Amino acid sequence: MTFELLIAKYGLLAVFLGAGIEGETIVILGGVFSHRHLMTFWEAAIAASSGSFIADQLFFFTGRHARRWPRIQKIAGRPAFQRATQLLERHPASFIFAFRFIYGLRTISPVAIGMSDVPTAKFMAVNAAAAVIWGTVFTAIGYLFGQGIEQIFGHLPLHRHVLIAIATAVALVIACALTYRKVRAA
Repeated sequence: MTFELLIAKYGLLAVFLGAGIEGETIVILGGVFSHRHLMTFWEAAIAASSGSFIADQLFFFTGRHARRWPRIQKIAGRPAFQRATQLLERHPASFIFAFRFIYGLRTISPVAIGMSDVPTAKFMAVNAAAAVIWGTVFTAIGYLFGQGIEQIFGHLPLHRHVLIAIATAVALVIACALTYRKVRAA
């Protein structure tokens, strides 16, 4: 089975799962794949948005219903969790909307929100809106990135598109992490 057939057959599932587990890199790759016509743009964006929404809801309900479990208590003691809780207390609706865009807080934030007094319906509504925007934006970044690569280098084999996209996404994550550390240290 060729790489293209593998992506065409399982790509949407990979974007759905990757959006919930890993995040931006997989969703950007979904955009690259949609540029290559292995899936449509909207299929990739919907898979990304749905995967992100469902994963965040699961983490929210974990915080809401498993807050006394030793593993959750251990997570709640971490500094990143404390930062998420402080941001949530100061700006509840804004934080619920923005946490998926904040490096280092994406996975633990829904657990912290679940452990708070935020009503489930409010979290679901704001989480759904944020997931749609996040999934569409990062899929679009991948789509435009694929377009840019093609304009610069010409039509490349898919595996080279993927390698360039992964390398760029990793570089962006590292740059964001370094910037975040510098800002936090200041």
